[in-house]
Amino acid sequence: MNRLQGIALAAVLSLAGPVAARAEAPAAAPASPPPAGAEALPEGTRERWEKLTPEQQQALRDRLEAFRALQPEQQAALKEKLQRLRELPPERREEILRQYQAFQRLPDRERRDLLERFARFKELAPEQRARVRAALREILQAAPRDRARYLDNLRRWRDMGPEERDAARQRLRDRRNR
Repeated sequence: MNRLQGIALAAVLSLAGPVAARAEAPAAAPASPPPAGAEALPEGTRERWEKLTPEQQQALRDRLEAFRALQPEQQAALKEKLQRLRELPPERREEILRQYQAFQRLPDRERRDLLERFARFKELAPEQRARVRAALREILQAAPRDRARYLDNLRRWRDMGPEERDAARQRLRDRRNR
């Protein structure tokens, strides 16, 4: 899984919430009962529930309520992604959870920006997504000096207005046609 996919999974996990986060120390206050339907959960779930702080328990209840409000196909997609996460080797799962935690530490504005960019990426045609992935792979595998030059160009491009971008595209087309 590449960094882009890691960011994508972090975005998905941000919708699922910090379900994987568990308190190591026993909760200070007495544990409240698990949400309705918890009896059907795997063995050991109640013990893990009781180790959560009251705040973590409430956060989990809120996430469960939000999950139940989703359309059935959205629920199925999230369940499938969670199952794929569970099937990964432990070191890969830990890496993804670290990326998720890093994503959660970002300021709200940056998280929203990443989620919006990822949504736009998903709207691209499959061949365009493949080109973007290939370009990202190339950048990530480039020497540090080349990567820095690329990122500088990217910043300049981002700061250009629409007319400047059109002019730059035209110059590139002209150079290619010579």
